[in-house]
Amino acid sequence: MNPDDYCADKVRASGSSFATSFRFLAPQRRQAINALYAFCREVDDVVDECREPAIARAKLDWWRGELDKLEGGRPEHPVMQSLATARMHFDLPVEQLGEIIDGMQMDLELSRYADFARLQLYCHRVAGVVGLLSAEIFGYADRRTLKYAHTLGLAFQLTNIIRDVGEDARRNRIYLPQDELARFGVAERDILNSCHTPEFAALMAFQAQRAREHYERAFAQLPEVDRKAQRPGLIMATIYHTLLAEIERDGFLVLDRRTSLPPARKAWLALKAWLAA
Repeated sequence: MNPDDYCADKVRASGSSFATSFRFLAPQRRQAINALYAFCREVDDVVDECREPAIARAKLDWWRGELDKLEGGRPEHPVMQSLATARMHFDLPVEQLGEIIDGMQMDLELSRYADFARLQLYCHRVAGVVGLLSAEIFGYADRRTLKYAHTLGLAFQLTNIIRDVGEDARRNRIYLPQDELARFGVAERDILNSCHTPEFAALMAFQAQRAREHYERAFAQLPEVDRKAQRPGLIMATIYHTLLAEIERDGFLVLDRRTSLPPARKAWLALKAWLAA
């Protein structure tokens, strides 16, 4: 299997909403975004699947070594080889790829966030930077599009945090800011024990409103000249925004289940967003 096929398989196997939008891209851009997504999945899996933090750190250090080799033109892993091809056509700074690894390492060092300001750094690294790299691949004429891409990445991550509260709690991680738990009267043990309360629902409504504000800000930041080029991001935004609405409609029952949209619905939303952009 060649490196590009390896990455494409990684994207297909994920079942992610992002994969739906990639299908609309021209081959060269699709190859690059597949490589970027596969890289994100690889380093994320290191943290999620490795039980020993010391081993996970060593693996992340190995990936940092691969970034050095990527810059030198001799990476070993198929994902990095595919990224090397992508970097022949698009400006994908190694430093930003390194920031993604830094974000994953935060999961080895932090399982709680005191306030939203501290959570923002994590969201920037694992999602905002991905938005910036994706914008480079999709193409833009106005540099203000980078602000849109970064804000949209944050919106996606805030939606992920809402969707995955229960799943994260089972890994002893709580991404909801601690000061906001206190403000809404939510005990940490309720989250860890999957105890849905009116206070928890109110807290999650607050989180959803913040995510929506990020979507609205991102849309306002996108220059009209780049709207067509950035259609893949707008497709993802449509799907994620719909997912957020579904979670809210269900009363934020996220502690013992994971809300998702059926593939057919995601495909329909993607087509509508593509034609509307």
